[in-house]
Amino acid sequence: MLIVRAGKRTDIDALIKLAAEAGTGFTSLALPPEALEEKLIKSEKAFGLPGAEQTEDVYQLMLEDTETGQIVGCSAVKAMIGVSKPYWDFKIITLAQHSTEADRRFDMDALLLVNDFAGATEVGTLFVSEAGRGSGAGRLVAQSRYLLIAAGRARFGEKVVAELRGVVEEDGSSPFFDHVSRPFFRMDFDEADALSAATDNQFILDLGPQHLLYVDLLPEAARNVIGKTHRDGGGARKLLEWEGFHYDRYIDIFDGGPLVSAWTENIRTLSESRTVTVRSATTMGGVPGIVSTDRFEDFRTCQAHAVMDGDVIGLSHDVMEALNLTDGDRARFWRKQG
Repeated sequence: MLIVRAGKRTDIDALIKLAAEAGTGFTSLALPPEALEEKLIKSEKAFGLPGAEQTEDVYQLMLEDTETGQIVGCSAVKAMIGVSKPYWDFKIITLAQHSTEADRRFDMDALLLVNDFAGATEVGTLFVSEAGRGSGAGRLVAQSRYLLIAAGRARFGEKVVAELRGVVEEDGSSPFFDHVSRPFFRMDFDEADALSAATDNQFILDLGPQHLLYVDLLPEAARNVIGKTHRDGGGARKLLEWEGFHYDRYIDIFDGGPLVSAWTENIRTLSESRTVTVRSATTMGGVPGIVSTDRFEDFRTCQAHAVMDGDVIGLSHDVMEALNLTDGDRARFWRKQG
């Protein structure tokens, strides 16, 4: 059985392995081992704190195969972005060009460096290893993030954003970075990516473009990848769009990948889920869905079939045990439609 649970310091070896498999351009995992361990330590502490308000904590989630004990995936939720550390993106704006004398009227797109999502929550770090793919693992670890937000609603913002990895070539190069960002930062893509993950991003303000960048003046190789998703990110984008996220012409400043956003209350998994009371059920079958503990300090989720009886659902012994639930406990259930 696959479960998603709160990350712990003891997951460090598994997280290092996942980071290595994720490869170039996966900014949130592009960290040295000591920094990854620090993320787990801070996350474990944050899960245990009483949550009455939004903070800048990052909650790390791990996808575990309960039969083998192997960690086969991860994801994370940053409760608040863009406040103490700016969250830089390029916003694509349209400028209207018009001249009566020349009899010309056309629009031109331009890139503007912005920090428009201060105070929002970010979901990211979604990665499932080759060993864990299949049987809905990616969907489970993705949807678990929104059930986490539901379990501690006061800890998170009114809007949720997600950055999708942009186009990166087989050799690790980024067409957008090479033609747009490199002239400003004078460093390799990997160095800029790692620096962004590990610092407060002051270097972006110091070195980044201070004026508009006209898209029509960029090389074709850069224009062609603006707002495009990495070849391995198509599934993640579809999941986000299914949840109600939309692309509003914000892109990553390094690889040109799209940023998508949604109002928190409109996110499908969150809005369709409901709190229930659980009990052990011996009857096989039931309706499919995802069950979460709805306890923030001991957050766990897994796929399950539930026997519905109003606000009470029956779950198999294996599911109850995997989620540390007992008869009469409150939980949250998202019912799969169709």
